[in-house]
Amino acid sequence: MSSEQGIIDLARDGATISLAPHAGGRLMTWRVGGEQVIHWPASPDWSQAAKIRGGNPLLFPFLGRHFVDGEIGKWRDPDGVVHTLPTHGFARNLPFTCTKDADGHGLRMTLVDSDATRSGYPFAFRFEAAYRLIDANTLEVELTTSNPGEVALPYYAGHHFYFHLPHEQRAASRVELPRTERRHQLEDGSISEAQPGASHYSLADPAIVDRFHCFTRPADQPVRLVTPGLGRAVSFELHQPDSVPWYAITTWTESDTSDFYCVEPWIGLPDAIHNGRGLRWLAPGKTEAASLRLVVSTPD
Repeated sequence: MSSEQGIIDLARDGATISLAPHAGGRLMTWRVGGEQVIHWPASPDWSQAAKIRGGNPLLFPFLGRHFVDGEIGKWRDPDGVVHTLPTHGFARNLPFTCTKDADGHGLRMTLVDSDATRSGYPFAFRFEAAYRLIDANTLEVELTTSNPGEVALPYYAGHHFYFHLPHEQRAASRVELPRTERRHQLEDGSISEAQPGASHYSLADPAIVDRFHCFTRPADQPVRLVTPGLGRAVSFELHQPDSVPWYAITTWTESDTSDFYCVEPWIGLPDAIHNGRGLRWLAPGKTEAASLRLVVSTPD
């Protein structure tokens, strides 16, 4: 794809990323040494962008599913008013403006409130996603939220990284975690009781599909996605200077034959607007960022 189609390609030291600012600010691909790290389908259906299984859809202002009285896609504000907001929020469906870094190694994409956002989320905001190639093996990603309004801004954002992994390699692949508790969302929208988390899981384990691995202390040890069949590991360096804390890593894939696996850093849990797990209230005039680095290496 070319820039004429709204796609921006960046390169550094043999690494490349492709981004689609006007299609939800989506990172489409990340290649290291020509090899696909972030999965992208051969024939994406841009008419249903939310259904494209690939890249990194941006989750904002809320992530996951939220419910009011059992009805999905609803949330209740502190005054008791019920609003309609789609699962994972609206950012992944809206156009972002963008500015390329002066050296050509990064891109900052910006979404601000508009008539398209205020009906379901009646707040002024500025949401920015910045991607930067640091070197041949490192991708830096930052989500910045600003509140230009006059009332506190509720939000909990996150990533939905689709990592390339042929499905037959799942049993030989694993995710490694610091100390966590494992939770999931119940049908009524509530969050399950915590179960003790393990230090690692096979990606063939069905028990980790759509599960939240909640950090029990700051994530000062990297999360690692280890895929020996591809000859690589990806480390999630989540403990970045001045970053808001990451609440959980979510693991998900669509089916037994999907050639991707999602490992998703989240600021909060689904329905946090009601359960408070990771919900952030940003004061008027304030700005904060959630930062991480993805680093590719050879597996141990």
